Amino acid sequence: MDMKITFPGGLKVNAEYDGFIHKTDQPRESGGESSAPQPFDLFLVSLGTCAGIYVLSFCQKRGIDTSAIELRQSMEFNSQTHLIGQINIEIILPGTFPEKYRAAVVQAAQLCTVKKYLENPPRFNLFTTVR
Repeated sequence: MDMKITFPGGLKVNAEYDGFIHKTDQPRESGGESSAPQPFDLFLVSLGTCAGIYVLSFCQKRGIDTSAIELRQSMEFNSQTHLIGQINIEIILPGTFPEKYRAAVVQAAQLCTVKKYLENPPRFNLFTTVR
C-alpha cells in the first residue's frame, strides 16, 4: 500500500492513492487558495463517512430505508492541548426506525475502521532518501 504525495503549486498538496487523486489546499487566510479541503478536514470527514458506511450497510442488509437517516459529527476541543479532545457522532433515526435495531445500529457504527486505527494507532517512521 503506497501513496504518492505531490506539490502541484501554492500550498496545495495532493495524495495519489488507489487510483484517485485527493487534493488539499490551505485557506486563503493562511496563504492558500481555498480550492480544496485542508488535510485535517479530510481526516475528520473520514471518521464520519466511515461510521456512515457501517450504518448504511447495517440498514441495507435489513431492508431498512436510509433516506431519512443522518449522522452528525461534532468535535469538542481540549483547551489545554488545543486539539480535539472528543468526537461525537450522533445517528439521527426517523421515528419509523425499528426499535429493536436502535442499539445495534450504534454497534455497527462502532466498527468503523478509521476509529479502530485511532484506538490502536500505527507507529510512524519518517525518513529521507536522495535520488
